[in-house]
Amino acid sequence: MKKNTERRGGSDGDGAISGQVELVTYRNEDNGFSVLKVKVRGHRDLVAVVGTASAVNPGEWLSAEGEWVRDPKFGRQFKAREIRTAAPDTLEGIERYLGSGLIKGIGPEYASRLVKVFGRDVFDVIENASARLERVEGIGTVRRKRIKDAWEEQKVVREIMTFLFSHGVGTSRAYRIYKTYGDRAIETLQRDPYCLARDIRGIGFRTADLIGERLGVKKDSMLRARAGVEYVLSEWTGQGHCACPVEQLVADAERILEIDDDRIRRAIDEGISNERLMREPGPLDSDLIFLPPLYHAERHIARRFRALMSTGHPMPPIDVAKAIEWVEKKLKLTLSDSQREALGITASSAVSVLTGGPGVGKTTLVRALVRIFTAKRLRVVLCAPTGRAAKRLSESGGLEARTLHRLMEFDPGSGRFRHGRDAPLEGDVFIVDESSMLDAVLAAQFTDALPDRAAVIWVGDKDQLPSVGPGSFLRDVIRSNVIPVAGLTTVFRQAAQSGIVTNAHRINEGAAPDFPGDSGDGDCFFIQAEEPEKGADLIRKLVRESVPRRFRLDPVRDIQVLAPMMRGELGVRHLNDVLQSALNPKGEEVERFGTVFRVGDRVMQTENDYDKNVFNGDIGWIRSIDAEERELTVEFDGRRVKYEWQELDELQLSYAVTIHKSQGSEYPCVIIPVHTQHYVMLQRNLIYTALTRARTLAIFVGTRKALGIAVKRAEARERITMLRQRLQDELRP
Repeated sequence: MKKNTERRGGSDGDGAISGQVELVTYRNEDNGFSVLKVKVRGHRDLVAVVGTASAVNPGEWLSAEGEWVRDPKFGRQFKAREIRTAAPDTLEGIERYLGSGLIKGIGPEYASRLVKVFGRDVFDVIENASARLERVEGIGTVRRKRIKDAWEEQKVVREIMTFLFSHGVGTSRAYRIYKTYGDRAIETLQRDPYCLARDIRGIGFRTADLIGERLGVKKDSMLRARAGVEYVLSEWTGQGHCACPVEQLVADAERILEIDDDRIRRAIDEGISNERLMREPGPLDSDLIFLPPLYHAERHIARRFRALMSTGHPMPPIDVAKAIEWVEKKLKLTLSDSQREALGITASSAVSVLTGGPGVGKTTLVRALVRIFTAKRLRVVLCAPTGRAAKRLSESGGLEARTLHRLMEFDPGSGRFRHGRDAPLEGDVFIVDESSMLDAVLAAQFTDALPDRAAVIWVGDKDQLPSVGPGSFLRDVIRSNVIPVAGLTTVFRQAAQSGIVTNAHRINEGAAPDFPGDSGDGDCFFIQAEEPEKGADLIRKLVRESVPRRFRLDPVRDIQVLAPMMRGELGVRHLNDVLQSALNPKGEEVERFGTVFRVGDRVMQTENDYDKNVFNGDIGWIRSIDAEERELTVEFDGRRVKYEWQELDELQLSYAVTIHKSQGSEYPCVIIPVHTQHYVMLQRNLIYTALTRARTLAIFVGTRKALGIAVKRAEARERITMLRQRLQDELRP
């Protein structure tokens, strides 16, 4: 740290300036680019400094080398080649620094009190004598501990940011790295930089490889080769596959790593010998390479199915015809022939599947099954992969339904679910809705938690998109032909009057959907928009004005835009910006990770956070933003959850979401952009899934050409899994 006499600041010539940071106008956490307002001696106005820095906060002392430039839009500014910062030592700077929100628990008010009591010694007091903080009015034991912990945390995070920055990579994930590795983060990264790609969401192999190169890891080192192989395999699982053919794995790794294939094959063999990889003969004389969790998940599902089916259904044999007659009277309805057949299958099989498209009566049949089972004094458990799907199941099934995660009760201490083989769930019959959403690992965890003498009914639409995670659970179970499947096909008369239902079935059969004219009545419409920019503007008008006015729907709560992909004018990111500006343009806000979050915004959780008990796909509303505590509060179904600002990469605006993220949900109105801009994603089950999310109104916006491409294109690529074969091996006589 410079002495006070050197801290007066000023222009040290055209190539250097120094002074106190007054304001961080803009900062990109990914690459460190910052726009700063700096108080420089000899300049009447604050100086605009632009450049990259690992970390910078108001109040800090800044030294920069560079040159003066005149920006056509922003005027004269100092363009820095290098920026260095140090902790402030003036009382004004210290107060601004502490009050900037850097230290959780200290806002402007407490910063002022601390500086008045401790002066320039305040940093030393916080770090080495924090008990003295309780001399300050309003600071008790709890706040003092929070300040101390936050001070230590920001020190480590800042060290990580400096380490990342010095190795040429962005600093936005520094907090996640700290949360994962703690105080030993830098030591861990120096030992194996490739752990970043394995352990930290948002950091890929290329970033880890860049650090590895800077640290002197040789291009053909086995550490790099093993990491590259695991990276390629994780990329394949990210596309939904449970495994990768070994020759394809070698070819992909050779292309990415640029080393010879003998080295890569050796890395694969080492991975297999230490059980970081699993190898198994696959179809067409090709060996498959698995990551261990997926290999074991598939095998476990097949074994648990066999065990459940060997014990039989917990309900004693019943006269199905009498049961149908009884339940029809109780529920005042008449079941179709396919529903009656399905009821017989699902009421007598220990493991069964109930599948069918919209309007065929799956919900009605579930209600009938629940009534029959409960009449026989069986304990029925309703569950689904997501909170929204569970809520819908509760409404239709007549019993409380829970998500699989909440049902199995995750224990943050052990990192596992409380319910499993050694502590099974309680219940006799488990009905799992939206089973097409289940990936291989979650399906295995759930089957592991089932009691030995229980029945399970997997309910879902086999023609919807497969799970976001790896595997094609429901489809594999059905295609195995060793599990009883009840397929509903008859569309009920009332449902057949819906354009949503009839068009969904047309799309599923590869036929073009029918739409009424612009002025026609109906619930399923198409609006032409040749240019993507026009389409985005049309969607804004539909959400903000046209749909709420004509159909009396709330623009924020009742209308959901479902886009095929994230990028582009008609992608989720841009549409969220457009709709946020239209529906929630002003208010208290914070910007993190390239997104502006405002009080009142609708947001979606994008990953499972077991500590917070919120899960991928949960929708909530931002209720408050606390700059002093550096926290944002989101309400999920009446429960309020706090996020530190560094955790906001777990959230995204959800005025628009991808069709994949909408699985398991239902909305009063969906608006679906479909354009040739989305060409790589256009396929039948994507459009089918989007349309079947609509309860009362669906509107396509885009081009008929794009819609036609999607309808004609069946799923282009089968997922590589072995579950179907494993089920056959376990259950065929």
